[in-house]
Amino acid sequence: MKLKTRVINNNCNPVWNEQLTLSIKDVNDPIRLTVFDKDRFSGDDKMGDGEIDLKPFLEAHQMELDFQKLPNGCAIKRIRPGRTNCLAEESSITWSNGKIKQEMILRLKNVECGELEIMLEWTDGPGCKGLGREGSKKTPWMPTKRLD
Repeated sequence: MKLKTRVINNNCNPVWNEQLTLSIKDVNDPIRLTVFDKDRFSGDDKMGDGEIDLKPFLEAHQMELDFQKLPNGCAIKRIRPGRTNCLAEESSITWSNGKIKQEMILRLKNVECGELEIMLEWTDGPGCKGLGREGSKKTPWMPTKRLD
């Protein structure tokens, strides 16, 4: 599945602040992001790419915690940047306003420099099989990606 944000013209530090909803077929596959500049008369130039590993987010979601008893903004899990992810700095998965969310700053690969701020949030998805453990009564979910 491919999604696009709107084009922001003449800006070296664009802020999209868009919400994109993705349907995930295999939670083991990372979400791949590619950033392009928009060219009017020629092909768009690739500015960099990155990946979002969903596994830590899914692990936090499947923890046997009573999330409703957690205080708002409580960190459930922290993920450090490393060779196996595109994180520019530590990312926290939190319980916030009744939802599990992950905010992260991704360092773009295959480019001299560039970062994206991303916030993941799970929402109900029609026709999803769900991510809960076998026999669990958890509702089905699908990730929503918001580009800020």
